[in-house]
Amino acid sequence: MKKIIAFNFKMNFNYNEVRDYISNIKGKLNNKNIVLCPPTIFLPYFISDEYSLGAQTISEYDNGAHTGETSCSQLKSIGGSYTIIGHSERRQTQEEDDLLINAKVKKALESGLKVILCIGETKEEYDMLRTSKVLKREISNGLKNISTNLLENVIIAYEPIWSIGTGIIPSNDEISKTIDFIIDTTFSTYKFRPIVLYGGSVNEKNIEQLNQIENVSGFLIGGASLDSSKVLKIKEVVEK
Repeated sequence: MKKIIAFNFKMNFNYNEVRDYISNIKGKLNNKNIVLCPPTIFLPYFISDEYSLGAQTISEYDNGAHTGETSCSQLKSIGGSYTIIGHSERRQTQEEDDLLINAKVKKALESGLKVILCIGETKEEYDMLRTSKVLKREISNGLKNISTNLLENVIIAYEPIWSIGTGIIPSNDEISKTIDFIIDTTFSTYKFRPIVLYGGSVNEKNIEQLNQIENVSGFLIGGASLDSSKVLKIKEVVEK
């Protein structure tokens, strides 16, 4: 299976920048395992058969009086097939807790979307050797009461919060051991062996090193997503 490369643009770009970006990548990605996750307002501009389209978050509701939200059916209606759920920035700044994240995961899966569920520990939790405890809780709560047949569309992204945007990343060996823990924990709890991505300061400079980790099935990328030349470089390395 080809590795998944998900690019999270976060709250960046204006209309002119989007037009330039799309022009720069046109005809150069050609891989449905590449997932572009632009801001919601720009999702329609990225509709393409050359790659997959994803949302940075999704509503737990089908429709109705939920100002500012985007439903799964709305995303699917423009060709979206992925959604990120539980990103640390949503957990922290939007105060999304495990209960809400679980509701979003369930709704997205029932709607036929593929879910990239983000999990990860803070620097304080890392220093206190609580990484395993945090990840186990986020896996158990995030996938709670979800039908086994839906879990095959769950992708887990391990993003140590202390690494996101800092340029500091764990060693390959440390990442590999954590990924093994995530796979073992998910399997023991839900009898499901997930695809696991790594995220946290992944860029065009360290992608060759990170791509050597055998049990990592792809990457969730933030800052480097904003430069189309970096995106193409990362694609080139991962697809070797």
